[in-house]
Amino acid sequence: MLPLLQGIQTGLILAIMLGPIFFALIQAGVERGMRAGLMVGLGIWISDLIFILTVFFAASFLVTVTEWSGFKAIFGSVGGFILIGLGVGMMLTKSKPLPAISEERLEIGARTYLGLWAKGFLINTINPFTFFFWLSVMSLIVLGEDYSTDYASLFFIGVMLTIILTDTLKVALAKYIRRYMTDHHIYILRMVSGAALVVFGIVLMVKVFLL
Repeated sequence: MLPLLQGIQTGLILAIMLGPIFFALIQAGVERGMRAGLMVGLGIWISDLIFILTVFFAASFLVTVTEWSGFKAIFGSVGGFILIGLGVGMMLTKSKPLPAISEERLEIGARTYLGLWAKGFLINTINPFTFFFWLSVMSLIVLGEDYSTDYASLFFIGVMLTIILTDTLKVALAKYIRRYMTDHHIYILRMVSGAALVVFGIVLMVKVFLL
């Protein structure tokens, strides 16, 4: 059970970090409700799963790739531009008025759901921190502890279950506080969330080019 517990611990560490993922989940949950927030979460979880499978089966190759001097510059600059673009787009998009509590159920089309999923997937995938986090986890814990395939599977199951549970709780919290918010509060939240993505994108590009 030790690998599973280590996975839960690692997932909790990732869950408490305030990054672009946190703001994307809260913003979607508050503005559009539980299902919309979970669609953003689904995009994030699938992105994490792809990273896990990639580092699990190609760890040695990825270490070689990351040692290339241009890797961080390209990955970081592209990720920074996309985060900034998403943030600016979020701030420029008008939020719809909140329905009354009695009209809690929001009608969301399939295209909107797909867009929410893509938003979560993109924010998580183009963030270099995500890539290096999973690569570090693979190198320091899974390979460092010399886990067998079964133990490694238990570890990553623990991580993913913890991430899914904590992200779901964040969305549920967002839906709960939504009933106490006015349209003006939603506008402020959208501005803050968009500005946060822009700041994360700028910081990412500064780290790439100046540090």
